[in-house]
Amino acid sequence: MNKTKRIALIGPESTGKTTLCEELAKHFQTVWVPEYSREHVEQLHHPYTLDDIEFCTRKQLEQEDNLLQKANGFIFCDTELIVAKIWCEDVFKTCPDWIEEEIPKRKYDLYLLTYPDLPFIEDPVRENSHRREYFYELYKKELEKRNLKFEVVTGSGNRRFENVLKMVEK
Repeated sequence: MNKTKRIALIGPESTGKTTLCEELAKHFQTVWVPEYSREHVEQLHHPYTLDDIEFCTRKQLEQEDNLLQKANGFIFCDTELIVAKIWCEDVFKTCPDWIEEEIPKRKYDLYLLTYPDLPFIEDPVRENSHRREYFYELYKKELEKRNLKFEVVTGSGNRRFENVLKMVEK
């Protein structure tokens, strides 16, 4: 039986999820799962489609399953299915059934919900600089509705990491 603790980081764009995943993995000497959609969308030569989101979501889960075998006590995931669900609903006004059905099957020991209290940093795949609070509330409502264990991540720099470290160690 795998006793690896699964930690999912979710939250609006540019709220430090990737940085936190990297720092946590380094601290706990384990692996983390990068957000596959960043890599995929950066290479597209067309606006992304619902099919692209589904493809990225499947690849994300595949990467997570593969890296779980290499995890050392913890695995940190730089996104998960709730993000895919909300993104599909926001952009395409629908969510594929399989994503909705898979959410309760994927068990995470803790969700770290990143609050948008960091400055927004533009990059080619980010598109919602003025809607971060809106997305934060959507993620929070979804976590509450599903009665999932989560902590809200606030602060900046070392303080943000120290806050998260306490949450994970608890």
